[in-house]
Amino acid sequence: MTDSPPPLNAAIAASSIANPPKPVEVLRLKYAPLKYIVSKVSLDFKLYKGNTLVETVLTVCVNKKYSDGESNSVEDGLVLDGEEETVKLLQLSVDGCDALVPEKDYVLSPGKLIIKGETLRRGGANNGEVMTVRSLVSIIPENNTQLSGLYKSGDMYCTQCEAEGFRRITYYPDRPDVMAIFEEVRVEANAKNFPVLLSNGNLVKEGMCEGGTNGDLRKFAVWSDPFPKPSYLFALVAGDLGCLEGSFTTMSGRNVALRFYSEHRNVSKLNYALESLKRAMTWDEKTFGLEYDLDLFNVVAVESFNMGAMENKSLNVFNTSCVLADPKTSSDANYFRVEGIIGHEYFHNWTGNRVTCRDWFQLTLKEGLTVYRDQKFSGEVNNCAAVKRISDVLTVRGMQFKEDAGPMSHPIRPDSYIAMDNFYTATVYRKGAEVIRMYDTILGSDGFRKGMDLYFKRHDNDAVTCDDFLSAMSDANDVDLSQFARWYSTSGTPTVTYVTSYDAEKGLFVIGLSQSSRSDVPLFIPVALGLLDKETGQEVLPTTVLELKESNQTFTFPVKGDVVPSILRNWSAPVKLVPASGVVNESDMAFLASNDTDGFNRWDSAQQLYTAAIMKVLDGKDYAETLDRVLGTFGATLSDASISDDAIRAYALILPAESTLAEAVTVIDPPAIRDARKFVKKAIAKKFKAELTAAYDKLTSDVEADTTFRVDGTATGRRRLRNVYLSYLSALDETAEEQREAAKLATKHFESSTGMTDKLAAFNILCSMSGEGESARDAAIQKFYDDADGDPLVIDKWFACLASADVPDLLERVVKLTAHPEFKLEVPNRCRAVILSFTANAAAFHDSSGKGYEFLGDMLEKIDKVNSRVSARTTASSLLSWKRYNEKRASMMKAQLERLRAMPNCSKDLLEIVTKGLK
Repeated sequence: MTDSPPPLNAAIAASSIANPPKPVEVLRLKYAPLKYIVSKVSLDFKLYKGNTLVETVLTVCVNKKYSDGESNSVEDGLVLDGEEETVKLLQLSVDGCDALVPEKDYVLSPGKLIIKGETLRRGGANNGEVMTVRSLVSIIPENNTQLSGLYKSGDMYCTQCEAEGFRRITYYPDRPDVMAIFEEVRVEANAKNFPVLLSNGNLVKEGMCEGGTNGDLRKFAVWSDPFPKPSYLFALVAGDLGCLEGSFTTMSGRNVALRFYSEHRNVSKLNYALESLKRAMTWDEKTFGLEYDLDLFNVVAVESFNMGAMENKSLNVFNTSCVLADPKTSSDANYFRVEGIIGHEYFHNWTGNRVTCRDWFQLTLKEGLTVYRDQKFSGEVNNCAAVKRISDVLTVRGMQFKEDAGPMSHPIRPDSYIAMDNFYTATVYRKGAEVIRMYDTILGSDGFRKGMDLYFKRHDNDAVTCDDFLSAMSDANDVDLSQFARWYSTSGTPTVTYVTSYDAEKGLFVIGLSQSSRSDVPLFIPVALGLLDKETGQEVLPTTVLELKESNQTFTFPVKGDVVPSILRNWSAPVKLVPASGVVNESDMAFLASNDTDGFNRWDSAQQLYTAAIMKVLDGKDYAETLDRVLGTFGATLSDASISDDAIRAYALILPAESTLAEAVTVIDPPAIRDARKFVKKAIAKKFKAELTAAYDKLTSDVEADTTFRVDGTATGRRRLRNVYLSYLSALDETAEEQREAAKLATKHFESSTGMTDKLAAFNILCSMSGEGESARDAAIQKFYDDADGDPLVIDKWFACLASADVPDLLERVVKLTAHPEFKLEVPNRCRAVILSFTANAAAFHDSSGKGYEFLGDMLEKIDKVNSRVSARTTASSLLSWKRYNEKRASMMKAQLERLRAMPNCSKDLLEIVTKGLK
């Protein structure tokens, strides 16, 4: 018996391990198409424990989009990407020739395999225009803790190939502009352990076969996808899974089988996701005329998953947190998230799959557009457009604005990257969605639909750019959008400044708008405006979109009396709106909070008023008059019988979050912000204790009388509002008697809850109790854990609540959580539940001792060795805004970034983040 020859890429792999190649910056303007691309693919996976074999057959042809005059980064040849540390290249042949000579016929380098052009042409058919390249590689999915490529999640094999995971499976031109038909994908595995074998497209055949190492029976399945796709959309799943089946009939009469897979114990939690998918399919047909194009749609729930979900063609893979739902384990927020993400991934079938992005710099082309589509879907199917808009804007202001203000600030279409995974950001997704929304605002819904229709007509089954989308919108509506294109290249958050005047003699209202941004020339900013009569509160000018295209513009309106302007209605542009004086007119804000006909601006006006009061408390200024206005506005909202939507009332009563308040100050002091916010909250709770108690008791009676669990606007709004009342009543905790009263109320709410929404609301409050409430806190912590009964998603909630608590010894508690038997560093959901929740708990994380920063540095060193995507994207970013803190905090945060940069074998994902953070 002789030893097998070493892999063809063994030397490169050894070299890469001994001397890791330096990270390379990729530039958008350096894009060039490949000379040779793949038109068809056949894959054969043989899954064995500790060794998976992947045989690949590529049909190669000359790229019609390539011209000899274009510069490319490599010589004439087929450029294949592959991670030699993961992929062992065992065999390689071109048109049946196995005797390929290294350096002469092909060249291996870190991350690349180039088969030379003359080698390809030597035996190709049709005068060397069509070639066949075969390879055999081995990989070890069980060792793949990065969860990119093919890996093992529990007892299941699954894939995640976006953005650059396919190169961790085999050698391939792993870039989105190479769209090939995956003609045949054969998957073979142990029949007992992996009876379910899935891939993209339609199932061609399946059966039993031999080949087991111990004579065990094996099963195979063959899949075929008729639509061309880039490698990032490839998917494979193998496991012992349960299935929930449904069906959907498209508008053309095609019957589509819908199958949701999960571990057997979770199948009962898939019903809501299945119904959400049907709603999404119906909505997309009705709204955009887009129909599903295959006979089968599969969805698989995976516990260990870096992202929320992945839109692989006909085989969506979901993080369990984004697809499983039932009343005992899922809150209303979880239900809405499941519905939104189910919609998002389904909508990708057209905006992402049928039409994809040419290169990764165009990521917002598919993600920004699809986020906008899922936002619109969720708001419309639940009849809660205003509530959904408020929720979405809170996310942008709380996350994306912070990103805009930090060292990782970038346009929605970045100009460069080192690790592409670092640019799946709030900017690309959320701000990108706001840019798409502006198209709709400027062109109107009919114009937007015309642009979408032309976009699909021009680019179906193609890989395109943001410019192509803009051109479709422009051409379909005969509108010049060249100035609007600047949004794609401008980083940072623009500011719109306003000044108003009223000429009683002429009966004219005048508003002056000016803009400032990082763009050297003005942006095209749609500013939606309404006017309300100052005496009657009646709307005298319905929503009108002003087109701000210059640095300064003035708009004049004839009116019959003085008016209050409602500016930037429905948040018509992702900008900061500030008065020229620098100080909001509190009287106007109070007026709008009670009278505005625009639901979003009515809420936002109250938020501005609340913020003004909190800022005055924070700055040590006289806050009495402002607080009186806050109390008046709060009381009016609390008792306003015209508000029929409980969710709207709930949002209007909630104070701005600490993260939102942090964006309103120059130097951030998290503990001081928390104290100021708590002061105002307690003042409100004291003033309206009787009213809040009566309202809480009324809703409690309603909840007790209606025991049917529903996830509709009425039921979820009622739960949300009742929990807001509970939050205010529990805020009264200054005396021992108040602490006992708060603990009693929260405990009763916790123990009587019939669903996770109410239970979680009470548990969050109880976790932060001290003094006379400590015993109630400790009892709730134990009961919540016991009730979870090992359910991973409920345990995640338990960890997250504990890490988010407002207690003096929080860091000590969090350190203990990381030593808990249920804490698993290799599971992203669990890691995020503890580490990300702690870093988001700003007052605790930014404790003046700096121990929170040290703890994060310690954890990042461990996480980066296991999963660099988690270390970079979800945790290290907490240190990036160090320049916005006082000198003491800033120096300690910066020290941790320097420590991470100097860490041996720091991943390129983390290295890019910390390097930019130190600039």
